[in-house]
Amino acid sequence: MKFSRGVIGYCIAGMIVMSVWGPLSSKYGLMGGVLAAFFIIGPMWYMNHYVGLIDHEDDSAFVDMGLGIAICGMMRDFFMNGSSTLVDSLPTILLVTVGAVAGGVAAAYIEKDMAKKNVEHAEIVIEQKKTA
Repeated sequence: MKFSRGVIGYCIAGMIVMSVWGPLSSKYGLMGGVLAAFFIIGPMWYMNHYVGLIDHEDDSAFVDMGLGIAICGMMRDFFMNGSSTLVDSLPTILLVTVGAVAGGVAAAYIEKDMAKKNVEHAEIVIEQKKTA
C-alpha cells in the first residue's frame, strides 16, 4: 500500500506540473514560473510529505518529487511524440545523474566532517568537565 500511495502522489504531482507550469510560464513569463512554483509545488509537497501520501522512513534514501515529476514528463512526451523525445533527453538525463552522484558524494563528505567535529566538540566538553 505504501508503494501505491507513493506512485499516486508522484503521478498527481507530475501530471499537474506538466499540464500547468508550461502554460503559466508561457503566458506570464518569469512571474508565471514563480506562481507555478508557489501554487503547484507548495500544495503538492504538502499533500505528499506533510499529509503523508509519500512516506519516507528515517533510514531510507530520500527521493523527493523531482524524480517523479521528471519521469512523468519524459513518459508524457514519449507517449505524445514518440521515442525520439526519449532519445533527445538522454544527454540531460546523463548530466543530471552525474550531478546527483556528485551531490551525494559531497553530502557524504560533509556529513562525515560534521560527525568528526561533533566528536571533537564532545571530547572538549568532557575534558572541561573533568578539569572543573
